[in-house]
Amino acid sequence: MPVCREMCGELPMKSQCLPFQQIPHSTRLFLDYLSYTPSVRGMYPRSPIFSEWVKDESPRVAYDAARRGKVSDILERQNRAWGASANTLANIERLRRGALTAVTGQQVGLFGGPLFSIFKALTAVKLAEQATAAGVDCVPVFWLATEDHDLAEVNHVALLSEHGLPERFAVESRAFESNAVADAPVGTVKFGPEIEPVVESAARLLGDSEVTTWLREAYRPGETLGSAFALLFARMFADWGVILLDPADKDFHDLAKPLFRAAIERASELDEGLLARGKALDAAGYHQQVKVTSATTLLFEVKTGARTVVRRRNNGANGGTFAVGEERVPSEELIDRIEKAPEKFSPNVLFRPVVQDYLLPTLVYTGGAAEVAYFAQVAVVYEKLLGRVTPILPRFSATLLEAKPERILTRYQLGLADLFLGAEKVREAIAARSLPSDLQTRFSEAYASAEQSMASVRESIGKLDSTLIEAADRARTRMWYQINRLHRRASRAELLRNEVITRHADALSHALFPHKALQEREVAGVSFVARYGSGLLANLYQKIHPDCHDHQVIAVQ
Repeated sequence: MPVCREMCGELPMKSQCLPFQQIPHSTRLFLDYLSYTPSVRGMYPRSPIFSEWVKDESPRVAYDAARRGKVSDILERQNRAWGASANTLANIERLRRGALTAVTGQQVGLFGGPLFSIFKALTAVKLAEQATAAGVDCVPVFWLATEDHDLAEVNHVALLSEHGLPERFAVESRAFESNAVADAPVGTVKFGPEIEPVVESAARLLGDSEVTTWLREAYRPGETLGSAFALLFARMFADWGVILLDPADKDFHDLAKPLFRAAIERASELDEGLLARGKALDAAGYHQQVKVTSATTLLFEVKTGARTVVRRRNNGANGGTFAVGEERVPSEELIDRIEKAPEKFSPNVLFRPVVQDYLLPTLVYTGGAAEVAYFAQVAVVYEKLLGRVTPILPRFSATLLEAKPERILTRYQLGLADLFLGAEKVREAIAARSLPSDLQTRFSEAYASAEQSMASVRESIGKLDSTLIEAADRARTRMWYQINRLHRRASRAELLRNEVITRHADALSHALFPHKALQEREVAGVSFVARYGSGLLANLYQKIHPDCHDHQVIAVQ
């Protein structure tokens, strides 16, 4: 992997860049967006190069002054309740006076969720800083996805053990108050006393650190996954001035009523636009992140405590009858419900960014590859309801390389990309590099000899009869295959003989590519902050360059 010097510079933490073309499961839509090919330009209003358009975009952000004041009041109330720092309160005041926002967001996972949640927050800070430096006053906002209802996605996390292996921690249903309802928004479900032993187990694993103090202060009986996440991030990002936003607040729902009404009043129009965009994505050979049907709407309603999908009952013009669960509801009655109790309604994944950017003066949103894919569909809703599509930029992406796995990689001359081939291939690669030196020399000589001999044969036979050159090439390939086959068999024999190889291969996979996924998606960020202190955040921040979109491998000591 080339050292990322042009964008990343020479910094205390060594880093290397890996293009996303080499990252498993990178979709064609995401890769085409990164290169901003003509086929995606109709779906994304701006390129992924922030510096190209930051100044031009700011005049397009239309934001009502009265709404600005109300939103600033709500944010100040929320953030003060979470123990906001002076920097965060100062940023809320900047917002009140006219600043734009660089926004990111994430599900409120246990103990702050995966490492990439930290990356998202730091990316938003960096974008706000760069926009401000370019003359566009901008502050970072982190949207807490407290209205999501899939508890199973957020009630667990993996922390690194002292041996570098991810260890799963989960908050089972008994750890929540007994009145919890299936499919309830996670922001409404409070912890019971059973959360305390989970926190103490995590504290023992993480050791005595600032992070364990934060976890004890945040994850305690009476808090929810949302409020605990906010308490933790308010402490972790105190110096960075990140503004946290909980959209479940009733006052935010009151402000969002016009959009909720539009989602019903213009349901047919919005659905037709989304269906057409889905066909356009399919025709271009891209995937649809969310499958839309003729019954789709953009809203949920909370019924008897559960978040319930609102569906269209007819395929005709706007209006008509809707269904909330099994209940049939005329459009007029549904709009009346929104007017009287907007707090019972919440947006789906294709509507949430639009609601977010109605509530905030968003200059730019930053998210992962899946969110980039969502925006290809969401753009339709933006255009119809807001008249402007918020640009999206990829968040910072990295694998943190600790000393032990770095030594193993160096010893066997491996890179992160080698781990993507699977654990068995990693073991074979390590075994091949562990063969006795004299045997490795003999194999190298065999490859070289075969290459040299067949090159000579090919040259001579070509002079005799040029039609035999192809046969010579096939013979060379067969020779290489047989030598390589013998090499692999010798490696497997070494693998069976040497258990250290298995330990080293497994240690690499667990630490850097756990469960065949990037580390940032599988391991909690608090694990690394506990080990290396909050100074780690400052070092990572220096590695973030918004116009550089490779995945970084960063050595931490």
